[in-house]
Amino acid sequence: MTATAPPVISVKLPEAFDPRWARLPGIEVHGTDITIDPAKYFFRFDSASWLVCDWEQVRAGLLGVEETAEAALEQTALDFIRANGRTTADPAKVLTTAWEVYAYLFRDELLPVAGLEQIGPAELRMLREAATLMALNKVELDGTISNVGPCWFFPAATSVVFDLDEETGGMLDEVYHSTWFNESRRVESIKAHAALGGRLVHGCQSVPDQSGGACLPYGASIDRFREDLRAFRSEWLSAVYACGTTN
Repeated sequence: MTATAPPVISVKLPEAFDPRWARLPGIEVHGTDITIDPAKYFFRFDSASWLVCDWEQVRAGLLGVEETAEAALEQTALDFIRANGRTTADPAKVLTTAWEVYAYLFRDELLPVAGLEQIGPAELRMLREAATLMALNKVELDGTISNVGPCWFFPAATSVVFDLDEETGGMLDEVYHSTWFNESRRVESIKAHAALGGRLVHGCQSVPDQSGGACLPYGASIDRFREDLRAFRSEWLSAVYACGTTN
């Protein structure tokens, strides 16, 4: 780690997290209280700042905006981030913002999902929790991946924490990135992720291969992102799976 990180990240979230998150190194969960030791949790921590927008601003000023022939939705989201984004060095703020984003995107009232009958309230809770922790990952504008925690590898982390088989873990990963293979959900995702300063980008190409992904700033180099991802994927993916055999 090359960035100056807080000795402990502490946050209280609106909903209690599954205590099994403690299977991953550096995390403690006590109901709604979560503490993370960055030195134990992160594989790489090179940046102690994140770009965020206030969730209430996003809710009031962006969620209701419709795409038009003159203004693409992605451009509208980028303009909103430019106008309202701010840099924070408080990881708890990132986590609380992320919780709001994913509590909205994976809300129970959207059930049932046609064609995804295996997704129920328990699976949505898993998605909310894992995606919230994933928000601490970070990619720079040049595509360099600066922060990587176990939840980068979404299927591996959820399989370890929730005792999922490979098929179910992979299914949740696809739902996380594709927002249910549904255009209306994709539109919601673009708007909501403005609160985290960017857009959700999947690290996999062609087929799911446990490469995860992150919320990238608009304009980030995807080539550099994928090059950096290939360099660490195998070693750190194996380290996440190892947590499931030692706890």
